[in-house]
Amino acid sequence: MSVAIRIVAPLAGVLLILALALAPVVNFLTEHWFAGEVELRAELIERSLALPLTGLLSRNDRAGISTLLDSLARGEEDNLRGLAFCATDGTAIQAAGLPPAPCNDGPRFQTTTRDGGPRYLLARFPVADGTGAVIGRLVVLHDLDLIDRRSTDALIYTVLGLVVVGGAVAVVALILMRLTLRRWAQAMRESLAAPPSPVADPAMPPAVPAAPSLPELAPLTQDIHDMVRALDESRAGNEIRLTWTPETLRQILAQEVPDADVIVVSNREPYIHNRNEDGSISLQIPASGLVAALEPITRACAGTWVAHGSGSADRETVDADDRVPVPPADPAYTLRRVWLTDEEQDGYYYGMANEGLWPLCHLAYVRPVFRQDDWNHYVAVNQRFAEAVVAEARTERPIVLVQDYHFALLPRMIRQRLPEATIITFWHIPWPNHETFGICPWRAEILDGLLGSTILAFHTQFHCNNFLDGVDHYLESRIDREHATVTVGGAPTLIRPYPISIEWPPAALAGQPPVAECRDAVRARYGIGPHVQLGVGVERFDFTKGIVDRFRAVGRLMELHPEWRGRFSFLQAAAPTRSKLPAYRQLEAEARQVAEEINERFATADWKPIILVPRHHEPDEVMTLFRGADLCVVSSLHDGMNLVAKEFIAARDDGEGVLILSTFAGASRELLEALIINPYDTDSMAETLAQALRMPVEEQRERMRLMREMVRDNNVYRWAGRMLLDAARLRKHSRIDAGTLLEGERRDPV
Repeated sequence: MSVAIRIVAPLAGVLLILALALAPVVNFLTEHWFAGEVELRAELIERSLALPLTGLLSRNDRAGISTLLDSLARGEEDNLRGLAFCATDGTAIQAAGLPPAPCNDGPRFQTTTRDGGPRYLLARFPVADGTGAVIGRLVVLHDLDLIDRRSTDALIYTVLGLVVVGGAVAVVALILMRLTLRRWAQAMRESLAAPPSPVADPAMPPAVPAAPSLPELAPLTQDIHDMVRALDESRAGNEIRLTWTPETLRQILAQEVPDADVIVVSNREPYIHNRNEDGSISLQIPASGLVAALEPITRACAGTWVAHGSGSADRETVDADDRVPVPPADPAYTLRRVWLTDEEQDGYYYGMANEGLWPLCHLAYVRPVFRQDDWNHYVAVNQRFAEAVVAEARTERPIVLVQDYHFALLPRMIRQRLPEATIITFWHIPWPNHETFGICPWRAEILDGLLGSTILAFHTQFHCNNFLDGVDHYLESRIDREHATVTVGGAPTLIRPYPISIEWPPAALAGQPPVAECRDAVRARYGIGPHVQLGVGVERFDFTKGIVDRFRAVGRLMELHPEWRGRFSFLQAAAPTRSKLPAYRQLEAEARQVAEEINERFATADWKPIILVPRHHEPDEVMTLFRGADLCVVSSLHDGMNLVAKEFIAARDDGEGVLILSTFAGASRELLEALIINPYDTDSMAETLAQALRMPVEEQRERMRLMREMVRDNNVYRWAGRMLLDAARLRKHSRIDAGTLLEGERRDPV
């Protein structure tokens, strides 16, 4: 009702103003129109009387003329006020009702008044005999009040017409408004809600909101996404106002967790020592998003990192307790290596973790393989790492950060040995829906193992929801969805999203030359001409990363937009990984074959569209590639977060460059200014590449500015800090319940 009033009231006002404005015009038009009608009536009277008057005059029958005029005056309509015949001698017959001296000369039609009263029209018509000689004049007097009455009626009808039309317009407007609002609401819902996966699989995480079906709503949806992002950050509490740095983390640990003993557990170690062919030992930093995220955290916390020692010279570089201080140039924490046999490595890592859990959680359409022997090794290795954590713990209440799908059983094992430990488990990959997860033979054991955690963290709320649904279907537990907790065996586990990020600024950025020099260096190294625009991709050879799909998109770009032949090259840095597994060997072979086929079709003597570099790149090399490129493609088929996207943004301190990002990477929930793609749609990817190559520098800078602000403010220290703050609150609550709160913990965390 209020909406109707808000629409109809202004419309009524407009119509009233319009009516007032039209009143003089309506009066003017109706007066002239009806005046012409009265003149026409006078002429009709003259024509009807001309012949009878001529006959009566020929007989000099003045009485007959008077009778004729009198009968006509009585029989005409009300506005006829008088008739007279003026003879040539100036005398008048039947002059009743006429003004004085009606036979005086004057114009044919004359408007006059009587005694200052109503207006009249006086009409004079000559009367001729049969020979054409004028024998007198007929004088007709009409009352012009008819015009005034009809003008008033016309004005009333005009106003009523406007009111009726206005009412009809208001009704139509209301109907159109309701339909338009319904269409807008639907378009907003489509844009803001997560659309279904293009491959129609319910386990696929929700995609980034698509562009609204109404283009004019795009700025509004962008503003809403920004406000939602700000609201989400506000839920973290006052900590969002902090500048998150290593020093911030150290202060939080000192103030909120004064007895902190931080232990990080992952399969991959942050530093690998390998024996070279010449007998020397080299240091390698693995190409891992997990390592890139956790290494600065461990440095800031001065903790211990427990990981599998996989390097060929790892045993030669540790002390008697299998420890080595790292980083080698400036030690800040301790790396504790755990040794595995080849059989254990095959069963636990290649088998259960990467042939079973990895494809189970990623919708890349590689069938997971589950073997009992692999599971047995998985259990044994998790137990081995639990023993290492207990050995490294300096207190009964350490903070243990368990990383990823290699250690689903580890939280429960640690809880059994260190019941007061604060265990934060971060699952770096997606979590499937309960139907997909249900095919795992050891689903209950995995869920129970993870619920040994104090906090179980995922990248997105969608993955949290999937996990809660899986627990609800496959495990006897108490689920509190309002507070996002699951209780099994008495202790609750908090299930929360903590989107991971990178160090800001990245350590590898230090010492990098200017962007222009990086550009020249990359082009010189790979034989790329200065006129050629360059796209890059940096991944491991993994079937979830969409490497083959992006190659095909480059080939399709050359077909759809031949103007880019010789003017655009795509450089793919891909580190071989898990080569023991058939799926990975097949992927690498397919990628090489597709790249060769595209190059054979389009390459020239001094240019080729795809440059494949299948080797490991050190962090400083990756940073140089990012700084020397015009665009970066992250086309994950399914990914938890994907830190390559954020590393590219951090590398571009010049503010230029374009990020093309898969909707199925968790980073797409945060990097809204990237060009979002569906990696399954080759033609669309090709068009997005063309859009990126044509993008004006001003637009690049505006998009990059917003993304850099997001990555800067939501860096890896904030990611860890939020988890540690939540852990501090939980530790405090548990000590309050136990009555053992320490003096340093008596105030609320930041």
